[in-house]
Amino acid sequence: MEIKDLIKMYWLKCFSQILQLKVVCIGNVPKETGMIVSNHISWIDIVAIGQLLPAYFVAKSDILGWPVIGYLADQAGTIFIRRGDKKNILITAEKMLSTLNQGGSIIAFPEGTTTEGDDVLGFHSSLFQPAIQSQVMVQPVSIRYVGGSRSLAPFVGDDTFVMHLLRMLKMDQINVELRFLTQLDVKLGRNVICEQARTMILEQVVSA
Repeated sequence: MEIKDLIKMYWLKCFSQILQLKVVCIGNVPKETGMIVSNHISWIDIVAIGQLLPAYFVAKSDILGWPVIGYLADQAGTIFIRRGDKKNILITAEKMLSTLNQGGSIIAFPEGTTTEGDDVLGFHSSLFQPAIQSQVMVQPVSIRYVGGSRSLAPFVGDDTFVMHLLRMLKMDQINVELRFLTQLDVKLGRNVICEQARTMILEQVVSA
């Protein structure tokens, strides 16, 4: 593990403590290089998953405008996507492939946006192509906020990062469950594993 990965994970653990974030992991956190895909509820998802393993996030470029977080995400090597820019999507895919080929893992949210946490939107299959090309494992992970966190953690609508952060800091504790599901066979092709990943995560979300 490189020094910058250790620093990134350490910072996320510190931020997790500031937020009073309690993460419960079910299943095995992957140790090998691969692509982790998850449903997306809040920016807190990044803190919850990112502190567990060295990986590079794929995130929307809007984050660059967030105070502090934007700078840190950029310095941590986050791969940014500009929504609606087809040329940028190709560049993003190339960066993802290069990262995977060099032994780095990637964490992506294929829904492309956040939800209230009670459903899983359609996944963008193009995000799975780099994993197909590099032949690395794909690991679906379901995220679920528990208790009072379930209604307050979602970062949706017209909410701003700063206002949402202030609300989270007022909470005594933020409870989140990460369930690491069965790894998928990339030989099945991107459309198949895309649908399989979404179905597996959706089953966990609706059964909660």
